[in-house]
Amino acid sequence: MAGNFIDRFFSYVSPERALKRERYRLALTAAQDGVRRFDAASRGRRTASWIAPSTDANSAQGSSLVTLRNRSRDLTRNDGFAQKAVQVLVENVVGTGILAKPQGKATGRARLASDAWKAWAESTACDFDGNLDFYGLQALIFREIVESGEVLIRKIRTDNAEFPLKLQILEADYLDETKSGRLDTGGYIVQGVEFSAQGERVAYWLFPSHPGDTLLKSGGMTSKRFPASEIIHRFRQDRAGQVRGVPFGASVFLLLKDAQEWAEIHLIRAKIAACWSLFVYDTEAPIDPSSSVGGALPIDKVEPGLIEYLPPGKDIKFASPPGVEGYSEFTRDILHRIAAGFGVPFESLTGDFSQVNFSSGRMGWIEFQRNIESLRWRVLIPGVCDPVWNWFTEAALLAGLRLDGVKPLWTPPRREMIDPSKEITAQITAIRGGLTTLSEVIRGNGYDPAEVLKERAEDDALLEKLGIALDSDPRKTMKTGGFQPVNTQDQTQ
Repeated sequence: MAGNFIDRFFSYVSPERALKRERYRLALTAAQDGVRRFDAASRGRRTASWIAPSTDANSAQGSSLVTLRNRSRDLTRNDGFAQKAVQVLVENVVGTGILAKPQGKATGRARLASDAWKAWAESTACDFDGNLDFYGLQALIFREIVESGEVLIRKIRTDNAEFPLKLQILEADYLDETKSGRLDTGGYIVQGVEFSAQGERVAYWLFPSHPGDTLLKSGGMTSKRFPASEIIHRFRQDRAGQVRGVPFGASVFLLLKDAQEWAEIHLIRAKIAACWSLFVYDTEAPIDPSSSVGGALPIDKVEPGLIEYLPPGKDIKFASPPGVEGYSEFTRDILHRIAAGFGVPFESLTGDFSQVNFSSGRMGWIEFQRNIESLRWRVLIPGVCDPVWNWFTEAALLAGLRLDGVKPLWTPPRREMIDPSKEITAQITAIRGGLTTLSEVIRGNGYDPAEVLKERAEDDALLEKLGIALDSDPRKTMKTGGFQPVNTQDQTQ
């Protein structure tokens, strides 16, 4: 029996005592497992290969962060479902952009801030590369967060521009991940992010160029220290104390790769099977293999309506290619897992709505909408939009504009309705019942309430001037379709 020296001694001297020791040991182990109360925490054959170290968030990522990021990008480049998952998240969370409505007690200053923000954010003047406006940068930033796990935004002050601020988007590769350790000041560095002795982010160590640049790379790759006030580092934080971000869908990357290979195997299998239609073989050994019997040519092509008389000694057997039974069901199950790993609906990932009715589609859309709102208000708006607005107000002061007391109200793009007739009716009922406000509903639809109501007032004034009454105007027509009754008392006065 296996055991320590004492166990082996008793098994040799007194097998009875050795057996009793082993019984008590098993009973003690069972008692400990009983106190543990969780099957997943038990020790045995089922959990023998389950390795779960007690590492913190940063140690768990360790050197695997680079591999995860590179494999995520490779999957997005070469796998349609990975590309679709990233696209679904970006297009739903950011869409056409999260709009800013400057607000403040001083309406004049708020109007000044609104004009300055539109001139800067709604043009390519905000982009260091000069390609995108701020809403396009939002989509690029969030795509980097989804695909690479994190993104860096660098504040660039310019003297030769009308507005002295530009945003430079940097991939996470710029962070020097080899820099980690304690500092003489009492602070420390974790994978290129420097902290003070109190644990506050104070600086980032960035390379002068992308480490993966094989075209223009020149000189050494020595990282340089940038103060945290000039860098926005954004990622989805999943654990307390996490310093770096992990790509979305990391839990299903291996499954994606296996599914890709599974599809390729079945495609090659089908191609091979399609290459063989029938086999012609000799039932008798030919006297002269190089000659055809009776002048007949061997069959080398099958055509519709073909009638072929085979020479003596020839026979035909049609090929029976291997089938692919269960392929669709298995693939569907894999894609369900992949969709769950990325946090997107299966139907949005695959474009397959064959098994969806109105109720199930609405339930799935509501659940996905919660995920979208969480990513907007926990990742993008507080971590990107608000800090950029702070940089904007600082730059505005340098440009001679005082925007003190002006704060932005962020309005995400509107949510597409599944059944507009029912949902709009529900919104009207909620407004009339006092459960919400007209401005809140307009914001929820992705519009600016002030601009919508101003435009509505202009339309009403023009209709009144032209003497046109629309059935959609509640001042002129009732809900039933008839005209509103005229107040004769007002007319006599």
